[in-house]
Amino acid sequence: MTDGVPDVDLDTVRREGLLAARGAEPAQHDGTGRVDISFRVDTGPDAPPTQRNVRVPPGVTVFDAGSWNGIAIDSTCGGHGTCHKCKVRVEGGSPITRHDVRTFTADQIADGWRLACLVQATRDLEVDVPPLTTRPKAATVGVGRQVILRPALQKRYVELEEPTLADQRTDLDRLTDAITDLELTADLAVLRRLPMVLRQADFKVTAVIVDESLIDVEPGDTTDQRYAIAFDLGTTTVVATLLDLGTGTPVSVASMLNKQQPFGADVITRISATMMDPDTLGRLQDAAGATLAELADQVCREGGVDPATVYEVAVAGNATMTALALGIDPEPLGVAPFVMSTAHPPTVLAADIGLSLHPRARAALFPALGAYVGGDIVAGMLATGMDRDKRTRLFIDVGTNCEIVLSDGDTILSTAAPAGPAFEGGAIRCGMRAADGAIETVQLDDGVTLGVIGDVEPRGLCGSGLVDAVSELVRTGLLDSSGRFVPEHVAAEKVPALAPRLTRVGEERVFLLHQPTPDTPAAECVYLSQRDVRELQFAKAAISTGWSLLLEELGLEQRDVQQVLLAGSFGSYLSPAAAVRIGLVPTLPVLRIVAAGNVAGEGAKMALLSVRERAGAAALLEEVKYVELSDRPDFNDAFVEQLAFGG
Repeated sequence: MTDGVPDVDLDTVRREGLLAARGAEPAQHDGTGRVDISFRVDTGPDAPPTQRNVRVPPGVTVFDAGSWNGIAIDSTCGGHGTCHKCKVRVEGGSPITRHDVRTFTADQIADGWRLACLVQATRDLEVDVPPLTTRPKAATVGVGRQVILRPALQKRYVELEEPTLADQRTDLDRLTDAITDLELTADLAVLRRLPMVLRQADFKVTAVIVDESLIDVEPGDTTDQRYAIAFDLGTTTVVATLLDLGTGTPVSVASMLNKQQPFGADVITRISATMMDPDTLGRLQDAAGATLAELADQVCREGGVDPATVYEVAVAGNATMTALALGIDPEPLGVAPFVMSTAHPPTVLAADIGLSLHPRARAALFPALGAYVGGDIVAGMLATGMDRDKRTRLFIDVGTNCEIVLSDGDTILSTAAPAGPAFEGGAIRCGMRAADGAIETVQLDDGVTLGVIGDVEPRGLCGSGLVDAVSELVRTGLLDSSGRFVPEHVAAEKVPALAPRLTRVGEERVFLLHQPTPDTPAAECVYLSQRDVRELQFAKAAISTGWSLLLEELGLEQRDVQQVLLAGSFGSYLSPAAAVRIGLVPTLPVLRIVAAGNVAGEGAKMALLSVRERAGAAALLEEVKYVELSDRPDFNDAFVEQLAFGG
């Protein structure tokens, strides 16, 4: 406190809505009472907008008002004013910030378009919310191995002798005596059902068993109905696969955005949100549960399966996603020395993570190697057999937090590299998620050939398109090895057909990827900016520094790597040639680089199909050594060396 004025963190106060955000015009209100906000949420072309009315304290941002009340507004920065994605239309307008000017055209601003995180509710408002991208393009299958079908879930049909005065065994003993190869245990819920079910079914029943726990007794023979769901609980995208455990085959698959996304695009932002407001942990847990529940409902509906016949789920997620799904405080994961509450999450009831399946369905969560090499990577290593193959193999899960695993056939090393949100379309001027309208491939010759998801008009650039664009600009010589656009006269000499696309938006140099009409201003086109190139450079340098230091640890060189596995949704659609050209992966023949797909989901499926594979996942924790990069004295020098393209 200085001269009677208390010391406060102004950024914290701004987030609580008590001060205007930087760049916003000061709002005049007395801080009392409430304001009403009417949200009109566009749910897509096939459904009418939904109307939601909320009351919030004056000064709260529109983004926070929506987030607190379950209204999802697109964002990758958690409402901190940096991603420019939380676009809404405010009836009657509101003060214009410098961020709005950079995001919208003059006509859009005049029409009331603003960034929701910078609009303070100082009066009653009517707000239009555009559709949220809830079905991104995601890898729903991946590289897996053949497994022997031996699930933890079993069903045993038995026909029991009815009790007599001469045979007064208990109901439970009568059942367990008929299943002699298992030491069954039963909880109170099963014991409550047992007498009624046995007698109503004339003692002809099916015992439902997970491991050696009796979780239900069903009348008649229901052995042909046993299902499970494998979840890849990603920070951005969640994928669910419904499995028939009788045959070991998938029944249906679905994916959607994690409903936690309004709290931030990456785990650090979400951890920070829980540190700023303790109530946020509960909201994040609810959002994770709602995501899992919606997907479970969808795969059951599409597969024609009664959710009550789903008896087990497996969840593969990073350490933060796992902690949030379980309602465990993630703060220790976000601050040094980055400690997990446990490496082996307990098996819980599926209902405990928000799922409405069989009342006693179990949820098994994958163990984690460390705070930033979590259960999803353990599942990926299980699926790809990193502990079984004698070749030198490099596993890279490219995302906001990039996990890297290297095996020389004897030793397995792992590490994590903070790549940032560039690969998810975050922090990129025209960046977007991999949804309809996203440019996913780029080819530069005498013109520009674009591959666009959904075959529609380009709206932005997703991660694979970003890598392709930079790779092609490096190949054609429009970007030099330092990542800088070449001067106009050099561009005109090297690629005269493309040189006119090198222009400026404001003071920043950009390359136009899509110009709807010859007269469309550069600011309204889809373009790649100089800053975007830098964002990609930092991301790829973090990743390449990670694998280069692991190679050094094992005394290997790039040419020694016999296979590179690119995992996850992003890795599935990444061009191997482009990845090599920009230095994201080692310089190798492209045939050695394999798109592994959703290996986390594959590992989760394997854990449900085989108890042996589930035990193998736990054993990986003893076999893999984690290498911490942040405390290595050579990390910064190695990072700087990896920034250049074409090296």
